[in-house]
Amino acid sequence: MTLTLTPDIIIAAIISGAIIGVFLGTFGGGGSVLAAPLLLYVVGVSDPHVAIGTSAAAVAAIALFSLVGHWRGGNVKWPCAIVFALSGFAGSIIGSSIAKQVDGTQLLLAFSVAMAVIALSMFRKPAFAGDPGVHLTRSILLRLAPLGLIVGMAAGFFGIGGGFLIVPGLMLAAGMTMTNATASSLVSVALFGAATSANYALSGLVDGPLVLLLLVGGAIGGTAGIGISRLLKTRVRTARSAFAVMILVVAAYVAWNAWGAMTV
Repeated sequence: MTLTLTPDIIIAAIISGAIIGVFLGTFGGGGSVLAAPLLLYVVGVSDPHVAIGTSAAAVAAIALFSLVGHWRGGNVKWPCAIVFALSGFAGSIIGSSIAKQVDGTQLLLAFSVAMAVIALSMFRKPAFAGDPGVHLTRSILLRLAPLGLIVGMAAGFFGIGGGFLIVPGLMLAAGMTMTNATASSLVSVALFGAATSANYALSGLVDGPLVLLLLVGGAIGGTAGIGISRLLKTRVRTARSAFAVMILVVAAYVAWNAWGAMTV
């Protein structure tokens, strides 16, 4: 299922990719929450399943691009990040398999609720700053693995990278700082997105040309986002709160449209 590419659609897809990239590079998540709504309401994709499958593929690649920048900055805690990502990989396949069987409009309504929950969680102040020298231990492993599985299922079901679920999860289970958790979360975002998109692609629910256009914009936005994350180190909470408000507005818009479609 591919969308006919007109100049307007090409520009909209590139801009959408840039928006996704900015938020992934800045916060390690968030762009994935906006990806499907951008494809539906800005680019013009009509099928919610295609929007979710396509956005998952693009988010995975954009997250990988942003991960390289954070890796170079030495912020990725690889042992913890890999344990969380691998345990969530199976979960993302299970979640995306279930989602494909759900009616598209109902899926969007559930997606809007997930967006709202994620946005509200962003207002929470972390209970502690975290340990910048954290390393993988047996007790941390036993906390990371089951949490990764649960988050992976949610990410797969909703077709999101899950960055804003992964970041607090890493901080809670491993005691990471916000900076390390943001960078390390991109490992899971990339892997969960790849697993979800591959599952959707098996059912012909990924638009390849759109993925490429999103990646063009994502490369630009991801570079900008990494730079912004450095500038916002002392204002992370203010930026996250503003972004959370924006996600709540988009969630309300998605819910309104989905509810309207269900009641027609």
